[in-house]
Amino acid sequence: QVQLVESGGGLVQAGGSLRLSCAASGLTFSSYGMGWFRQAPGQEREFVAAISRSGLSTYYADSVKGRFTISRDNAKATVYLQMNSLKPEDTAVYYCAAKLAFTFYTGSKITEYDYWGQGTQVTVSS
Repeated sequence: QVQLVESGGGLVQAGGSLRLSCAASGLTFSSYGMGWFRQAPGQEREFVAAISRSGLSTYYADSVKGRFTISRDNAKATVYLQMNSLKPEDTAVYYCAAKLAFTFYTGSKITEYDYWGQGTQVTVSS
């Protein structure tokens, strides 16, 4: 049974930082491309960042480029999202997702991902 468990969310002031983690189990982690998505109240879920199986390739939404960094530790079966210079518009539930993928996959389409976590709330106050 595949499980993705996010953690690290919380309340932070604008300009602050948070680091999200997503621990995976029940799958061969190094065979999966990983992504972070977010969903704000009343909004559709949107892509944030993705990382390839090896971690050598990454891809970011324009809205977070230069502020967020995605990384992974295959030995720990964990993917991270370091979020700096947070803005109130970053407030959302953040989800990690996994896709069984070829080596350099860094997809941004929700429908392409196979497994999803339950999400962690990030709230940025102004």
